[in-house]
Parts: sequence; structure tokens; C-alpha cells
Amino acid sequence: MEDQILALTEQLAAVTNAAQVTNTMFAETYYFLSIPLMVIIHAGFLLYEMGQTRVKNVLSSGIKNLLAFAFTIVTFYLFGWWFYWALPTFPYDLASGAGYMGISGIEYANAIALPWGDSAQYMGPNMGDHASGVFWGAFALFAATTASIASGALIERIQTVGFVICAIVLGSFAWVVAAAWGWHADGWLVTEFGFHDFGAAGLVHAVAGFFALGILINLGPRVGKFNADGSANRIVGHNIPLTVTGLMLIIVGFFGFLMACIILPGEGWSWYADGGTTIYGTPMTLSALAFNIVLAASGGIIGAWIVTKDPFWMMSGCLAGIIATASGLDVYFGSHVIIIATVAGMIIKPCANWLEGFGIDDAVGAVTIHGTIGVFGVVVLGIFGSGIPGLGAFAPEGTVAISIWGQFVGAVVMFLLGFVPGYIVSWLVHKAGMLRVPEAVQIKGLDPVKVPAQAYPEAMISSETEA
Repeated sequence: MEDQILALTEQLAAVTNAAQVTNTMFAETYYFLSIPLMVIIHAGFLLYEMGQTRVKNVLSSGIKNLLAFAFTIVTFYLFGWWFYWALPTFPYDLASGAGYMGISGIEYANAIALPWGDSAQYMGPNMGDHASGVFWGAFALFAATTASIASGALIERIQTVGFVICAIVLGSFAWVVAAAWGWHADGWLVTEFGFHDFGAAGLVHAVAGFFALGILINLGPRVGKFNADGSANRIVGHNIPLTVTGLMLIIVGFFGFLMACIILPGEGWSWYADGGTTIYGTPMTLSALAFNIVLAASGGIIGAWIVTKDPFWMMSGCLAGIIATASGLDVYFGSHVIIIATVAGMIIKPCANWLEGFGIDDAVGAVTIHGTIGVFGVVVLGIFGSGIPGLGAFAPEGTVAISIWGQFVGAVVMFLLGFVPGYIVSWLVHKAGMLRVPEAVQIKGLDPVKVPAQAYPEAMISSETEA
């Protein structure tokens, strides 16, 4: 009898171990696949910004996007990942990381997030750890996406080196601090105010949009954008179908972006044994995303069509619909999503026009679509999601719930974390003479002056540069 019990126990242990291995492999594969899906976002940004650029500047815009991707990934590896783990409890307890999960603070970051010393084992091949590489990879693509969001606003007049410096600060510092404070179970915005931003409407989109605004103030408009009386001229990109297609690819990539916001069960990745969670440990399923992403995209298109009938703004509305609902995709029902997304699509063009009235030349509407709509989405969740627990099942008693006040505080912090670093770093770059392309080069075109290749046949380029 004892032998039978022992045999059954061994069989049960073997089955349990096999299930754990399978669960871990599934989680690893899930996050690994989210990475190439997010790379599609960058393919979309390439098409989007090059299409929205005049022929004489097409390749320079593409180069800018490629460099933003490359430099942000490298610098996120070198120090951006460390900031995410070191700063969540700031300004309360930097050293030990006094959050309830105990996965933050300088000591913790030094142990797991530096590509040298003892923590280097977590920043490369490690047969004992299936999670760190793919988890880092997903975050690195968030960082690259944040940098790329800002780039479209700046096309046709920013110097390449100056842009790369700004992209590094945004992608490997500014948004990372926002994520540490508001997208981490130990983050002080979460633990003190109940801040909730499941799909990163604030900490990615709002930060990037208002970072771009800070740069635009120092960068100035493109040559010919504004007349002497302050009225604006419309500078049209050379290929709107390319732009619209690029925007649709960004939407495709956003499925990877948002699926990577879920923490899967298994190997300590999740607070709930029977299902996934948000990064805050609150319940989450892929079912919510399946309903809400497609509804948000559709509502945004409809809202923009009602107001503009312009395909560029309709596809921008598609993106705005997802951003506006991103903070609460884990708690919204379809009716919430349709209303919020439609409103977002309706307001983007009027908001962009209002910003242009202040002499700001945002070439693709990034400040509005990402910044304004990102803040709108964060605050709206405070209305529809008020009272929902801000942290997971094992959070300490008295954990703050989602509230209008907490979401408002978070929105203000996200604005400041974007605008202030964007303004300061671009001001310094401007003073160093590395921000703005000279007017003569703008008039002739950045490609003929700076790029040893041409995007289109010579006759097409000549006709535009002569115009």
C-alpha cells in the first residue's frame, strides 16, 4: 500500500512539474511573440511618417525612425531597465523599495537590471530563467515605441543627432520613470493614489505626446508653415495612401503592445493561479482585449469621420480610439468603449487646430492624438472605473481604489514627465546648435543635402525641389 502511495505521489509530482514547464514555455512564447508584433508598429511608423513627408525629405524621415528604434533599444538595455526597477517607490523609499511586492528599489535594480556585475546573469542567456529576456524585450519595444511616437511631430526640420539625443532621453528615461511610478505594483502613484493605466495611455502616449510638445516649442515650425499674419498653411505629405496604410499597421502592432500588458499565470508571473492579471495584479483576460480593441478602433474611425471625412484623420481617430480606452481596457464593457472612442475620434481635429493656433507646427498631430487623448483616457477611467481596487488580491488592507482624483493626479504627473524633460533637453540641444536644420537646407530638402540615396526617380524629386 505504501509503495502504491509513493508511486502515485511520484506520478503526481511528475505531472505537476510537466504542467509547470508547459505553462512557463507558453508564457515565454506569448511574450516573445508580442515583440515582433510590436516591431510592426515601427514598420507602420516608417510608412506613416514617410508618407506624411514631402518627397525631398522622405529618406531623412525614415532614417530618423530607424535610429530612434536602434538607439533606444541599446540605451534601454544599458540603463533604462534599471530605472524601471529602481524608482517605483520614489520619493518615499528609494533604497529598499518599500512597496508591498518588494520588487523595487536601487538594491533590487542593481541585483537584476544591470548588464554587468552580478546582475549580468539576468541580462543575457540564463538557462535557469525563462522570463527575464522576453519580459525585457517587451519593455524595450515599449521604450522604442514611445520614442517613435514623438518623432512624427518633428519631421522635415530637426537635425538627426539632436533628435537621437531627445529620443534616448524619452525612450530610456522619461517614460521609464512614468512606468516605474504608475505601471508597477510598487509604484507610488498606484499605492498612494490608486492610479491605473493598464494599456499605457498616460505613461507611454501622454508622456511621448507632451515630450514632443516641449521639443516643438524650441524647434519651431517648418519653413513656410505660417504666414506673416500668423495664419497657417497646410503642408501636405507626398503619399497619403502610404500614411493611412502605415497607421493601420500601427493598429496591427498594437495588438502585440496590449497583449504584452498582461501578466500570465505561472512561475510567479501572476497573482492569480487560474488566470492572467494586469501589471497591478488585478484580474485580466484576453477576452477583454478581443472585445475592446476592435470596438475602440471602430469607434475612433466613426467619430473622426463624423467631424472630418478625411481619411488621414479617420485613421488617426482609429489610433485615438484605442489610446482613449487603453487605461481601462481591462474593466470597460463594449458600450463604454464605443462611447469613449467615438468622442476621442470627434475631438482630435479640433484639438489639433487649437494647438496650431498657438503657432505650434505638429506635422502629424502627435501632440493631440497621443498627448491630449492619452490624458483624456486616463481621466475618463476615473469616472467609469471609480471604486475598482487599484492593486491585486494580495495587496495590503486599505489599498487605494481607482478614483477621479487619483487619475487626475496621475495625468498631471504624466504631462510633467513628458513636457518638462522634452523642453529642457531640446533647449540644451538647441543651444548646442544641434536641433534645427538651417532654412536653406529645409528649402532644398534634407535628402539631397544629407542622404546618399534617393527615394524616387530624379524627375519626381526635381519637380518638387524646384517648386
